[in-house]
Amino acid sequence: MLTFFLTTVFCATQLSPIVSHVNGKYFTEQEMSHYRDRIKSMFYHAYNSYLENAYPYDELRPLTCDGQDTWGSFSLTLIDALDTLLILGNHTEFQRVATLLQNTVDFDTDVNASVFETNIRVVGGLLSAHLLSKRAGMEVEVGWPCSGPLLRMAEDAARKLLPAFQTPTGMPYGTVNLLKGVNPTETPVTCTAGVGTFILEFSTLSRLTGDPVFENVARKAIRALWKTRSNIGLVGNHIDVITSKWVAQDAGIGAGVDSYFEYLVKGAIMLQDEELLTMFHALWSVKCVFHEYDKSIKNYTKFDDWYLWVQMHKGTVSMPVFQSLEAFWPGLQSLIGDISSATKTFHNYYSVWRQFGGLPEFYSIPQGYTVDKREGYPLRPELIESAMYLYKATGDPTFIQLGRDAVESIDRISRVKCGFATVKDVRDHKLDNRMESFFLAETIKYLYLLFDPENFMHNSGTEFELGGPQGDCILSAGGYVFNTEAHPLDPAALHCCSRDQEERRELQDILLSFSDPLRPPMDQSDETSGPIGAQESIALKPGDRRKAPVLSCPTQPFSAKLAVMGQVFSDNS
Repeated sequence: MLTFFLTTVFCATQLSPIVSHVNGKYFTEQEMSHYRDRIKSMFYHAYNSYLENAYPYDELRPLTCDGQDTWGSFSLTLIDALDTLLILGNHTEFQRVATLLQNTVDFDTDVNASVFETNIRVVGGLLSAHLLSKRAGMEVEVGWPCSGPLLRMAEDAARKLLPAFQTPTGMPYGTVNLLKGVNPTETPVTCTAGVGTFILEFSTLSRLTGDPVFENVARKAIRALWKTRSNIGLVGNHIDVITSKWVAQDAGIGAGVDSYFEYLVKGAIMLQDEELLTMFHALWSVKCVFHEYDKSIKNYTKFDDWYLWVQMHKGTVSMPVFQSLEAFWPGLQSLIGDISSATKTFHNYYSVWRQFGGLPEFYSIPQGYTVDKREGYPLRPELIESAMYLYKATGDPTFIQLGRDAVESIDRISRVKCGFATVKDVRDHKLDNRMESFFLAETIKYLYLLFDPENFMHNSGTEFELGGPQGDCILSAGGYVFNTEAHPLDPAALHCCSRDQEERRELQDILLSFSDPLRPPMDQSDETSGPIGAQESIALKPGDRRKAPVLSCPTQPFSAKLAVMGQVFSDNS
């Protein structure tokens, strides 16, 4: 099944036309280049404004030209923008900032930090920068990508989050003090995304470092969440991590839930994990595999290519609204091959953008207008993200047109003297005094990649570099998986380091068997790696050996040695 799934993704992502037909004319390479330059200009206007007015604070306040700490005092905008610098081609500044962060960021601080935000922005940003550091021209350690200073920083940050997972259910608290752990008075109520959005970063850490603790806690949290779904297959919005009781029972694909679904699909791609894909459970057009969550979502929340919020146990509509965070969904659908449905939903969301020049946080579907006190647009990336995936999958110039509209709208409405400001109200375009770090990490990045089909992020295996402890791993050949903060992770690096660790353990076992012939073989199983129902995970945990999965669909040989959009190495490569 997974081979078929990833082969489908492989084929769908080869269409990257350089000339596109838009509004009756061709969008030439010169025009594509023009918008790449515009997007670069927007990035540096925001980035330099942050450096000049806000560093070392987390974020820029663009209306007052100063800074503020928001998520833990990490100089967050620098961490979030680091891989964007490389994608825009700025190797020199990447090297400078990577070195600066190593010398200045300290996670041993008495700060209460969001477990979710610290993971996706800080851990994810540092992991991505680590994996891209050789391409950026930095001197790397022997054995890279299985070691390195940015990897150690990511590991240090992630270890500060581990106390949050020490609950009876394994589902994490939402906040942790980086120095003292979880406050005894901390609320046990966490959003669904705050439980299920760790498998990408934490599995990457475990596979690169050889320490299984990160992947284990992430999997335990996902499995605990899976067990709480309703009889009709839906999950709610907020859950008590001590009792596993749902506190908010609205089910949907937007705020508080979104990245949980995203990580089931992307985790399945990056880790070659059938268990995660089974959890997501979409109904394939080939009619051979049923996927729980997406089937339930289609049955109960989808209406005329919109997705509504419903009561998780009854399926009755609770909120007939579109939330801007839901705009990631068409891009996710494209990754599982549901292009037709994705395109229809995208056009609904795009119509809202055209109505206001941006996506309001909440949009009433029956009324066709904004929802009171939810009229803002904080320069979110989700619709642009979907446009990038769908353009790559289809070549349809409509998605380029969205990119052009986004550049024009943001540059016209949000540009101020010191960066770009959040739109407080999309109706009158009044501005708010904040520029979130995701503007540079995600919005600018996805815009640039939409207009740059030849970017190394779109590599289809024509370029690669060697690395690993033995220097024989093929890395950076494409197939990058973006975390929910748009930080790209290279699945080949995970395979490389996992393979080396497995070989080391096998050698150690052989040597120990010579010294102690009666010693039984090492048991490398883990209690958290058991199957859900009768379904066995095919993910490689650190120390595990891959078993041939029993697939439910006809498959083609999985023999490609280079990676494209999630297609990684076979065991014998």
